[in-house]
Amino acid sequence: MKEKLFNRNFTLLLLGQVFSLIGNYTLKFALSMYVLERTGSASVFAGLLAAATVPQVLLAPLGGVLVDRLNRKNMMVVLDVLSGTTVFLTFLLLKGEGSALAVIGIGQVVLGVFGAFETPAVQACVPQMQTGENLLKGNAAVNQIQAVAGLVTPFFGSLLYTAFGIRPVLAVCAACFFLTACLECFIRLPFVRRPKGEGALQIVREDLREGMNFLLKKRPEVFRLLLLAALASFFIVGTAVVGLPYLVRNVLGLSAQHYGAAESLMGAASVAGAIGVGLLAGKLRRAGLHRLMIAVGAALVPAGAAFLLPFPAGVRYIILLLSFCIAQAVCCMFSVLALSMIQEGTPAHLTGKIMACVIALSTCAQPAGQVIYGLLFDLFSGEVWLVILPTAAAVIAAGCLSADFLRRFFRETPEAG
Repeated sequence: MKEKLFNRNFTLLLLGQVFSLIGNYTLKFALSMYVLERTGSASVFAGLLAAATVPQVLLAPLGGVLVDRLNRKNMMVVLDVLSGTTVFLTFLLLKGEGSALAVIGIGQVVLGVFGAFETPAVQACVPQMQTGENLLKGNAAVNQIQAVAGLVTPFFGSLLYTAFGIRPVLAVCAACFFLTACLECFIRLPFVRRPKGEGALQIVREDLREGMNFLLKKRPEVFRLLLLAALASFFIVGTAVVGLPYLVRNVLGLSAQHYGAAESLMGAASVAGAIGVGLLAGKLRRAGLHRLMIAVGAALVPAGAAFLLPFPAGVRYIILLLSFCIAQAVCCMFSVLALSMIQEGTPAHLTGKIMACVIALSTCAQPAGQVIYGLLFDLFSGEVWLVILPTAAAVIAAGCLSADFLRRFFRETPEAG
């Protein structure tokens, strides 16, 4: 009998993610608008964004250890309560203009710390709730919620912020976190307490050693897949996040409305990719992950060619948009399938640590891609095809070179068949 995808636990997890992501994304958007309005400084804005990112990278390994040691359901509940409390305290303290930035900065750091523990907990719960093809569909459903939330919350956040200001937005976001915690209370997951070591430091040391031994010795294919996913993130974030606004506004000289339309369509492409991977789960698994990566690279080729050939700005814009949207949708499919393969290839007692590695590598790859591609687009501003076409070739080459090891990975993973 085929297992039900939307069982009780998974439905509660998804509903919790809906409110958690609405709270998170609305908070980030509203705080961004508030900081930029108050300071007018891009560097202060970037510094506050980094304040939330650094703890997630530094604490991800410890978060993975705790996820594999503690009750994951209880951990998510506590972290969402703490996140809601942090936002509510920010609401109470955000009064004086002089202390506003300090309050926001501290709040962002604290939320970044909680995020370092909660994200691997959520990702580690999915393979406890789903198996086989349903695991891929489950990850696709989580990704769909993330994509839709990223698409609609800027509009929702802008309405709230414009109408009521920052403090009511903070109150709404705090309520979202508390509601998520309430939903998670009803999740029922088995928990097997692992034997303790002699002390906390020894437990952390032994667990980290166990995780690294699994990645580097027992299943190096999992580690190679982690690196491949990080490489894909590096290339796509660099070309899409940095390249798209630069190409539309600076190279093509088009309006902010053109860029806004492009961003909206890119968000819609992410949603389409998440839906597509759920509908085509079986076919995508049989086709192979490497073909998706090759398709991402191939989708970038027309964008590069458009700046090599003597097309007018309007034609280049349409080609660029179609190319990037296809690449975004396929990359979303690649990410979901890669995550599912990593989860399937990882024992249950190591899932938290391996998910933490996924988060840490992805979090590091994204800013690296932004910085490097920012420099490349500045350097080749007159001939941007020298950036886009080599990127397309590199992504296609990575897909081709990874084909053999990905086929072996698929055969050797117990749940893959």
